[in-house]
Amino acid sequence: MSGRIGIFVLWLLHFLPLPWLALIGRGVGMTALAVVGKRRRIAAANLALCFPDMAPAQRARLLRQHFQCFGRALVESSIAWWGSPERLRRIVRIEGQEHVDAMKGERFIALVPHFVGIELEGIRMTMDYRGVAVYVRQRDPYVDAFLKRKRERFTGTRMVARQEGVKPILRALQEGQALQLSPDMDLGPKDAVFVPFFGVPAATVTALPRMARLMRARIVPLVIRQLEGGRGYVARFYPAWEDYPGDSVEEDTRRMNAFIEERIREMPEQYLWTHRRFKTRPPGEPSPYARR
Repeated sequence: MSGRIGIFVLWLLHFLPLPWLALIGRGVGMTALAVVGKRRRIAAANLALCFPDMAPAQRARLLRQHFQCFGRALVESSIAWWGSPERLRRIVRIEGQEHVDAMKGERFIALVPHFVGIELEGIRMTMDYRGVAVYVRQRDPYVDAFLKRKRERFTGTRMVARQEGVKPILRALQEGQALQLSPDMDLGPKDAVFVPFFGVPAATVTALPRMARLMRARIVPLVIRQLEGGRGYVARFYPAWEDYPGDSVEEDTRRMNAFIEERIREMPEQYLWTHRRFKTRPPGEPSPYARR
């Protein structure tokens, strides 16, 4: 029931101007910081691991900023779910389109890291590209069905659950469609290798180099940035990676993590720190999320 109520409230909010949504979203984020203790502890643990040289007061400020950005993105995602195509195009602007055009129709995989605006980015891109996007199912069946329906509201993209396997993905790529892939989450040890993420061994799925090699597809990173002052978002394409994949899946995966690290350092408050990025540990190493 709580999922249905939350969705209804977001539907009501989407009619408001963007600056109002930004203000409300920051308030939602600060409320979540105060009451959602589990996610606050996870984010704090991640920040301590990734920024060990940062003063505790700085990390506390970064934690607050992250929840404000996250709250904004949640509230402003209502525009992606119910807003008109014209409004969504105004709010999520595209940069770097020339990097896609330069490939002249080659197959490509969009590497989309988990920054807070990923929901708006994903739906915005379905307006311009036919393809598939891989997602992880939600625990609440109602919320899961809602998100799948809204992410497919424009006819360009089909959502494929990770549990469906690679066949529907390969079929779409063979038909010349694009693929949105977000492999920067800890999904367990299966099909993963331990490579550094901010110097910490992190179980990282190897889907990106494996899919690139299998389908001879180029990798084009796509990163979304939330703008200050309720001014919307910018989704930026980066140049296609050269010499990728290489000879080693582990080195290819390490390269992916290094690229994401660089983008995080540019806007550390906007990465999805509430995910347990380091939950899978090497044998004998304790969980950093265990309550002490």
